[in-house]
Amino acid sequence: MSEPHIETPEELDRSDARPVDEPAPTGGSSPSSSATGDPDLLLEVDHVTLRFGGVVALNDVSFSLRRGEIFGLIGPNGAGKTTCFNAMTGVYQPTSGAIRFQGESLVGKKKHEITRGGIARTFQNVRLFPEMTALENVMVGADAHHKTSVLSALFRLPRFWREEKSGRERSMELLRFVGIAHRAGDVSRNLSYGEQRRLEIARALATDPTLLCLDEPAAGFNPAEKVDLLALIRRIRDTGVTVLLIEHDMRLVMGVTDRIVVLEFGKKIAEGTPAEVRDNPAVIAAYLGVPTDAA
Repeated sequence: MSEPHIETPEELDRSDARPVDEPAPTGGSSPSSSATGDPDLLLEVDHVTLRFGGVVALNDVSFSLRRGEIFGLIGPNGAGKTTCFNAMTGVYQPTSGAIRFQGESLVGKKKHEITRGGIARTFQNVRLFPEMTALENVMVGADAHHKTSVLSALFRLPRFWREEKSGRERSMELLRFVGIAHRAGDVSRNLSYGEQRRLEIARALATDPTLLCLDEPAAGFNPAEKVDLLALIRRIRDTGVTVLLIEHDMRLVMGVTDRIVVLEFGKKIAEGTPAEVRDNPAVIAAYLGVPTDAA
């Protein structure tokens, strides 16, 4: 059986990809040495196992991310990709193993603490505030780092107005960055599906992350929208934000990532560059549903 053809970045790129409107993300957290002493080592997933009763969702999974790369986490349905995301972002606590971000353990931390520490994420299913405008949705993300107290907000003290103004300006800048500034005043439920996906990315970027985790951002996109998304992910990385990407579209993954980890039934079966993963018999077998030797 011949292996499936996966287009190269050159085959995938289009000359009419969405242009950059504004420089935007800056990356919020300051560099810190990892547990190994390597300052470029950003995230470490170290022998993580996660059980739900008798079900082993993650089985001794290990990988690491370096600053400034686009890292892919892929695998068939039910492989444990989103579960791994949830363990990294405080939704689930690992049964065993360690997760470190900039050298500090994430195990036991609350979700808002992880967000303030420099990790932001989007979701498989768009989660916006449907009755709020696009601008207001992004401002919610910007609030993550605001220090206005309840009394300051209640009495409209100077700090409240300063942070309100800076948050609004930052949010508009991010809407321009993702290409939907013209929809800033529109209620988010009235945006197209593709615009809602971009809005969710803008809201995540408003928290000033060092690491942005995208959970199937191309789901439901047409081919042209996927090419634009590929260009957006590259621009995000170019601003200094490291990107961790879960995605089923192999064309997009192979076209944008620097390295890839492949999961199957909660276990890591491959890791390497896109070319190495594409040619790995275990990966081909996992996606085609055939024995490794047949692949």
